[in-house]
Amino acid sequence: MLMLIGQLTGPGLNRADAAMRPGPAPANLNMLLDRVQQHYQETKSFSAKFDETITRTGAAPLYRSGMIYYEKPGKLRWEFEGSQPETIVSDGKTIYDYDPALNQVVETPLAQASRSNAAAAFLLGVGNVKRDFQAEAVMAPGSSGLVHVALTPKQEGQRIEAGIDRKTYNIATLSIGDAMGNRTNLSFSNIELNRPLRASQFTFTPPDGADIVSSGGH
Repeated sequence: MLMLIGQLTGPGLNRADAAMRPGPAPANLNMLLDRVQQHYQETKSFSAKFDETITRTGAAPLYRSGMIYYEKPGKLRWEFEGSQPETIVSDGKTIYDYDPALNQVVETPLAQASRSNAAAAFLLGVGNVKRDFQAEAVMAPGSSGLVHVALTPKQEGQRIEAGIDRKTYNIATLSIGDAMGNRTNLSFSNIELNRPLRASQFTFTPPDGADIVSSGGH
């Protein structure tokens, strides 16, 4: 599975892992989250360019970039370029993760992924930021204009740190760590909202000869 999703379903980190700096007061944070949730509910589709940096314990960092396409409910496509290319597609029922180096496809039921924890559900378009998370502002707006908010699932799952644009309420950055000391940082640019996307972007046919691995539910 995509390292990002994998970290979201892994064991959580404690609050000491975030570099703390005074953020918005609780009332202002609640207002910000209300705006983010409203923006999230009004967004039916989006596309964006992303840059990903994965820092790994005992290994060199991994840099990748690509495009993400998303359409509610639960349809998405990640196209990763770089030294480790990867394609991840959800057709609204099943998530397909294709690793061309292994010629392997891992299939995971969408319902299983969205039930596994709140962070995955939010990324898949079926979550609620205030209902499902405890939120804590960890960094006040700097020159970037972003408010950094730590979102800890109320049930289970990995804490994520989101950089929220105060003007647009877009989530501009995501940072996810795991208990092994690895961290995935994502930044999004060229974000386009509520534009028609091709149905073909959310369909996936395994390449000839690919090894198919089912991850539960199939």
